[in-house]
Amino acid sequence: MVPDRTLRVKIIDACGLACTFCHNEGTPVAADNHGRQAGEFAGGPGRSGRVSLYLRTNGAGFLPERINADAEFALALAAVRGSLPTNEVHFTGGEPTLHPDLPGLITIARRLGLTVGLTSNGENGAAVIPDCAAAGLDRINLSVFGTTPGELAAVQGARLASPKLAERKLAALGATIETAARHGVKVSANIVIPDSTHVRRVLRIIEEYGHAVVVRMLVSLEDDGASLLAMRDVVDHLSAVPVQRIITAGGSDQRTRFRLPDGRSLYAKSIRPVRLPDTCAGCRFNNDHDCHEGFYGVRLYKAQGGPFMVGVCIQRMDLCLSLGEFVMSRRCGEVAVFRDDETARLTALYGVPLPTA
Repeated sequence: MVPDRTLRVKIIDACGLACTFCHNEGTPVAADNHGRQAGEFAGGPGRSGRVSLYLRTNGAGFLPERINADAEFALALAAVRGSLPTNEVHFTGGEPTLHPDLPGLITIARRLGLTVGLTSNGENGAAVIPDCAAAGLDRINLSVFGTTPGELAAVQGARLASPKLAERKLAALGATIETAARHGVKVSANIVIPDSTHVRRVLRIIEEYGHAVVVRMLVSLEDDGASLLAMRDVVDHLSAVPVQRIITAGGSDQRTRFRLPDGRSLYAKSIRPVRLPDTCAGCRFNNDHDCHEGFYGVRLYKAQGGPFMVGVCIQRMDLCLSLGEFVMSRRCGEVAVFRDDETARLTALYGVPLPTA
């Protein structure tokens, strides 16, 4: 059992891919919505070809702005840490490796005593990881959307659905993995497995990258049972044996670690039906079908021309509060108490919590 002490930070909205299933951390695609106000935002695809999956119904009220590596960001992190126990920040986007001063952001977080990870599609990692590693980057979670150019092109918007472009992106992914390994940055390769048609690509990832990275299968957020069955097919095919179940107390993330016959590890990650007791109680999505992520954790954004914003759900961006409002709100207290209560409850069930670092 691992207590949740992580803050997700959307540091940039730009991205060089246009995946047809992207939730974009709940925010509009900034490039396609300049000049539009809340209520006018389009979920896409616009000129960029990108989408924001939940935008039609999530009530997003601001456009995301790139977060600068400056004193304002340092104060924002310190404010969140001061109101909620936090020992790790996880940078998201968009694509974090496109940020022009990613090492600077990492340096700020490390000076505050925080471990730093990021989620990336790998398109620019080889160029920035050396400096990021020097600044203190601990881990990178690589999102793998295809193992062949055809697979990757098939999940891109029309403007980017080019096998040649996909081939370049896959080569960049490989270069990112190699660079991270050389510089001591831990790497995981995450792949969503929605159904049995994706089993072969997961097996190819394990074959191609399994000796350099930890492979994690992720359940589809819109799983109807097919995703979990496909994960089981992979496990059975590899004769993998479950050796550990890891639950995040205070968040919906859970995973099972399997040991492969050669000793390597494979993870299967799924979603627990976790809800905040007050905030989620009356939500229209609070049922077994419509709530895809549950309470996954706390997210920090920067609104264009506005303040830092804090959210607790990508399907309910209308719940976002300015940072100043959040740290003084009942919701902040609710999250803190919920984390502690979950930690105590799960510890009583399963034993001593695992270290969070």
